[in-house]
Amino acid sequence: MSSSVQLFRDQKYHELKGQCIQQGRLFEDPEFPASDESLFYQRAPTKKVEWKRPKDLCEDPHLFVNGISSHDLHQGSLGNCWFVAACSCLALRDPLWQQVIPDFEEQEWDSKKPEKYAGIFRFRFWCFGKWTEVVVDDLLPTIDGKLIYCHSNVKNEFWSALLEKAYAKLAGSYEALDGGSAADAIVDFTGAVAESIDLVQGKYGEIISEQMKLFEDLLKVHKRGGLISCFITDSSGSANEVETAMGLIIGHAYSVTAIRKLHLGERLTFSFKGEKLFMIRLRNPWGKREWNGAWSDNSEEWKKVSNAERKSLGLTVENDGEFWMTFEDWCKNFTDVDICRIVNTSYFSIHKTWEKKMMHGAWAKSSEPLLNRCGGCFDNKTFLQNPQYIFDVKKTEDKVLVSLQQEDRRRYKKEGKGENIIIGFEIFKVEDNRSYRLHKLTVQERVATSPYINTRTVFLKRILKQGRYVLIPTTYLPGITTKFILRLFTDVPSKLRELTDDKPKMTCWSLLCGYPRRITQIKIHSAEGLQKQDRSGGADPYVLVKCENQKVRSPVQHDTTSAVFNTQVIFYRKNIDSPVIVQVWNSNVLCDQFLGQALLAASPSDPREEQTLQLRGRGSQEADEVPGHITVKVFSSDDLVEL
Repeated sequence: MSSSVQLFRDQKYHELKGQCIQQGRLFEDPEFPASDESLFYQRAPTKKVEWKRPKDLCEDPHLFVNGISSHDLHQGSLGNCWFVAACSCLALRDPLWQQVIPDFEEQEWDSKKPEKYAGIFRFRFWCFGKWTEVVVDDLLPTIDGKLIYCHSNVKNEFWSALLEKAYAKLAGSYEALDGGSAADAIVDFTGAVAESIDLVQGKYGEIISEQMKLFEDLLKVHKRGGLISCFITDSSGSANEVETAMGLIIGHAYSVTAIRKLHLGERLTFSFKGEKLFMIRLRNPWGKREWNGAWSDNSEEWKKVSNAERKSLGLTVENDGEFWMTFEDWCKNFTDVDICRIVNTSYFSIHKTWEKKMMHGAWAKSSEPLLNRCGGCFDNKTFLQNPQYIFDVKKTEDKVLVSLQQEDRRRYKKEGKGENIIIGFEIFKVEDNRSYRLHKLTVQERVATSPYINTRTVFLKRILKQGRYVLIPTTYLPGITTKFILRLFTDVPSKLRELTDDKPKMTCWSLLCGYPRRITQIKIHSAEGLQKQDRSGGADPYVLVKCENQKVRSPVQHDTTSAVFNTQVIFYRKNIDSPVIVQVWNSNVLCDQFLGQALLAASPSDPREEQTLQLRGRGSQEADEVPGHITVKVFSSDDLVEL
């Protein structure tokens, strides 16, 4: 077994199976016994539940019958359509389900060697950043000789019932799976990055341009192995699982099984105003009850599509729970979609490869403000008392994907604490040389805010400019403690790391070389009226900021004599009498040219508002003036944890 897989409750599959075969008995799991406590913690079934093994329910049991398919599953009496929808998505992708059901051929019943069967199975889930192997016995809950929870449409196929049992064990009981999110289950099956989109709020049913962007995005996700599910939230507050006039079920998770552009024959061009239809195929986990609008199984529209096209789409006209809709109808009828991206981090791929960094963290309490790590959202004074993570964007611009996931709280349902916490995060553009925690927001720019929501995962996609950023994950309310994982995907390595120190450490070298006495923060906003440097009357300026033996250089602004830099720097200064020097240079292929400078005393008593300074030549504060001036903001403090 791979060393990267951890064992749930330290149960070793091969060891347990070997013991059972040696002793001639079938496995009974002491960690998830065939008893009521594994079924429920609050709501008991109406009839007595009997635990039966597959061989008691049919003649010739199998893990799979004719392979695996999204049609294999049917939801039972548990409110876990979201789990069944996730399994339907999983069944579409061989590499993904084979990761969840490892060595499936070795786990299969072998009628020729019945003595090798030990009634034990294993499944793997991506739990909080690590693949975790869960072992179960094959005792399944039944009433009147029938499986009461997830089951196959073939009587002797058991992969879905056994997978559900392993997932229930992880959650603490079957009842803990009552109500949930298909996106959470898909993440647990795959390690995917989940994004939830509100179709109503985004007006995808009304704005065609947004609709088309979403279609292309979903098509790309689907083609690259991602998994998608959707549902209808009823804003009026009426009961879930009510059927709409169009045959869709409210509060019910559907899996997306295909997304296509349907090419229509030439003779249809006039009647459909174009040559392509944008189509989506869904599956109801109940295995019945389908959409009855346009393009439903028996609708008139299909008669206008060639037999070859129908065949390529896999059209069946059975009440099997699977149906097609136009993407426009889907946007108008569904309210929410969960997109689970399998983010590609392999260098041997024809598709875009992402650089991934993952950090484990926690919101933790402390009475000492500098050690407290649960300060709540941006609206709280204690906001900066949260974990802080720093990363760099190296390119001029880079698309950044951020996923913040809180720990799975289902196992706390027995204690009445199973609800997700409202979480989110903020991203700030900070000083290019910052390496200590933020203590006060002054010149930093707030560039992105995620949704704040009580889902397990919060996701954000953003294009960020070159520079250094601090990402602050938070709970909405202060004082709430739990663990989280943070995943960041960028085009080039981001060097994501946690900021743990509040200020430079005092070491034995500090006695010899001195310890900082002042902190100074500078934002160089712009430089204007610079001397023209080329025939076209422009320049390629950049800023160089010097303090003691440190230098920070801004990116070059091209072909301008009035440049906006928005460059931020921070210095911990030992020699407070030595000024901070801000120089403007012109970038050249052979040799850069000095355009002027300003000297800043940067004392705590200096004004903190924006100031415009005349550029001067090299030398003292009284050096000759040169063309141009710079606009800066300066903050200084003798308290090293003020800024």
